[in-house]
Amino acid sequence: MSRIVILGAGIAGHTVARNLNLWIDKQHEIVVVSPNARWNWIPSNIWVGVGRMSEADVTFDLAEIYRKTRVDFRQAKALSIHPEGDGVDAHAFVEVEYTLPAKSGQREKIAYDYLVNATGPKLNFAATEGLGPEHGHTVSVCTAAHALEANEKLQANIAAMRAGERRTFVIGTGHGTCTCQGAAFEYIYNVDHELREAGVRDKGDIVWLSNEYELGDFGMGGVHITRGGYVTNGKTFAESLMVERGIEWITRAHVTRVEAGKIHYETLDGSFHVQEFDFSMLIPPFSGVGLKAFDKSGGDITASLFAPNGFMRVDADYTPRPYLQWSARDWPRTYQSPVYPNLFAVGIAFAPPHLISKPMQSANGTPINPAPPRTGMPSAAMAKTVARSIHDMLKGAPAPTCSASMAEMGAACVASTGSGFFKGSAVTMTVFPVVPDFQTYPEHGRDDRLTFGEIGLAGHWMKYLLHHAFIYQARLRPGWSVMPD
Repeated sequence: MSRIVILGAGIAGHTVARNLNLWIDKQHEIVVVSPNARWNWIPSNIWVGVGRMSEADVTFDLAEIYRKTRVDFRQAKALSIHPEGDGVDAHAFVEVEYTLPAKSGQREKIAYDYLVNATGPKLNFAATEGLGPEHGHTVSVCTAAHALEANEKLQANIAAMRAGERRTFVIGTGHGTCTCQGAAFEYIYNVDHELREAGVRDKGDIVWLSNEYELGDFGMGGVHITRGGYVTNGKTFAESLMVERGIEWITRAHVTRVEAGKIHYETLDGSFHVQEFDFSMLIPPFSGVGLKAFDKSGGDITASLFAPNGFMRVDADYTPRPYLQWSARDWPRTYQSPVYPNLFAVGIAFAPPHLISKPMQSANGTPINPAPPRTGMPSAAMAKTVARSIHDMLKGAPAPTCSASMAEMGAACVASTGSGFFKGSAVTMTVFPVVPDFQTYPEHGRDDRLTFGEIGLAGHWMKYLLHHAFIYQARLRPGWSVMPD
């Protein structure tokens, strides 16, 4: 009998758990550890943030779902990994602290034979003074609870505009190293749409504030898309959309601090600026959740398992080298730890070998460059790959049997630009591969035949249907296993 412990129950962790529950023999144990009681379909939080969906529409109870399976769910926060055991027991274990109210604060050592780190990111609002909903002056859509608060403040501003007041909305990234520009991109267009629907768009100024070098970078080094038989770069596509909607933009920006009604930021040329606002949603930078690691004697080995940003090192090539020497071959394939073969990391929890976008620094030496995205389809693909490899290793395979390099996989994205069955719209886009491979595709780094995009009402219908399809699948409804991830 073996025990597989999965840390995290988001898109990646839940995908590993539900597939292992389906595939592996019943004598093996599956344990899921998550500090959150509810699963959240994060892509739809942007609709909660404009009042188009409720928290119940985008979340469900994890314990209820896992009771239908043989997964042992522990509502707890992982604190440290002990891959060699300790002085008392040589069996590997992870130490957790329960967040379940009845056991809050209690700690436990959970032994494992295989461990999958799918903890996702820490929302590092503290990296920018005054950022975030808890201790700052901006709102967020990173969690369902954050999105609810964002909508409350949005509606208050709309009410003020109906009363004749003018408002400024600033949406984008709150630090020079942020990722997840896509969520902010969706949210700014949904805010624009809601203002138009409320009849107050003429009383609002909307500003996009981003660490991207050019619009449409999204942490992927930009993209060239085939549209209407022509190849268009993402910058032209994004700028055209913003001009059409009357949205101003500021790029190449690192937010240094936020105070009530004022965003202070630095740009690549080294100059400093202030942008005033009445409402602001800025995505925070991500970091690892802060897991520690110790050897059998209690020595701290965190630095050997994790990168400085807290994400776990896997089978990538982390050798420091100049940007022009970076390669698609540097990216991981199996997501297995190079130090402990029974340890894996998937989704945002793994450490990328380098940026995808070109690294930039301001004239003052401040890094201003988007971090690589690792969400959505790539997270699910690597999670399913690791689940299959663990299944095969339990059967006797000496090493992972499956691979899912982001430099060899494509991804589809449906980005909402306004909700509504008759007036809604969304950008539908595919890229292949996610990480550009200029060796295989010298011109643009991607296959132009498989990288394309469109915008329109049909895209909204597709995103709405996908919302329900993925929640149906995550809730393990009949036939879920034959649905694509």
